Amino acid sequence: MSLAEALLLLTAGFFAGLVGFVTGLASLVSYPALLAVGLPPVAANVTNTVALVGVGAGALANSGRDVFSYHRRRLVVWASCSIVGGLVGGVILLLAPADSFAAIVPFLVALAALALLLQPRIRALARGGDAPRAFAVTLLAVSVYGGYFGAGAGVMFLAAMLLFTSESIVLASIMKSFLLGLSNLVAAIYFAVSGPVHWLPALAMGAGAVVGGYAGPPVVRRVPADLLRWTIAAAGFGLAIWLWVSR
Repeated sequence: MSLAEALLLLTAGFFAGLVGFVTGLASLVSYPALLAVGLPPVAANVTNTVALVGVGAGALANSGRDVFSYHRRRLVVWASCSIVGGLVGGVILLLAPADSFAAIVPFLVALAALALLLQPRIRALARGGDAPRAFAVTLLAVSVYGGYFGAGAGVMFLAAMLLFTSESIVLASIMKSFLLGLSNLVAAIYFAVSGPVHWLPALAMGAGAVVGGYAGPPVVRRVPADLLRWTIAAAGFGLAIWLWVSR
């Protein structure tokens, strides 16, 4: 890896961390950067998962109080779902055909983006009640996908948490980085043992991702909630189109 490639990955990691925390679309920045420096698709996917552990680490360093002061029982259950889902997703990636999710993922991302747009109306129809068990099941599924590939997993997570809980989009963004960070971490550990991780690119991008993730919480707290929701939804639709075209 050349110095220019290392700087590219460091920069891409920073913006992946920042964009990932704010919108949940880190892989839209990081994955193409890894392909650009010559990694083949599966190796880029595995290396991307390892590098993006830095987003959760950086965000947790700047928002740990919000995470660990949350409802303890829910946090334990949801963290368990993330860990199990991330491991299952990692196993699927290394064992299943590379294009096994290609046909359905764009529709899942678009559905999540639509749910974000309609979230106030859906919450009103649900009369604002919490459904933590429904969220736990959805989180498990999202974490499986996150361990497998992950592009758009943050959008799916935000849509689910805003629909099934009464939390604000700011707290949902914080919990997204923590819980999906756990699924990334477990998948990364599995890939470190079993997968084709390219460690120098992963470390370069991961260093940038830590800084970007750390910068994310203050940005989210300053952006109006409706603007943030619409921005994430628009980016989600864009990602869905990109995933469909690039299959």
